Amino acid sequence: MADGEGLVSVDYEVSGKVQGVFFRKYTQGEAKRLGLVGWVQNTSHGTVQGQIQGPTARVRELQEWLRKIGSPQSRISRAEFSNEKKITALEHKDFQILK
Repeated sequence: MADGEGLVSVDYEVSGKVQGVFFRKYTQGEAKRLGLVGWVQNTSHGTVQGQIQGPTARVRELQEWLRKIGSPQSRISRAEFSNEKKITALEHKDFQILK
């Protein structure tokens, strides 16, 4: 594997107008388009959180999407990423929307 193409896992939380605007559905679609696995869910305090896993470069693309784009009706005020770590194998089979 080329340098920077190892697998990483990153947790995220996105704040702003991100609930009730199909944010989870669009996040799932974008993750699948990029070939990433993980999950996304709404939180009780009005944010969306989840985990992304996959090749570093693709994870970076989704992080940028979560930071700047989101779903068409969303307004992102902040995207925070935490617990980034290199992994040797994916821990999820696909990208799921959790309730």
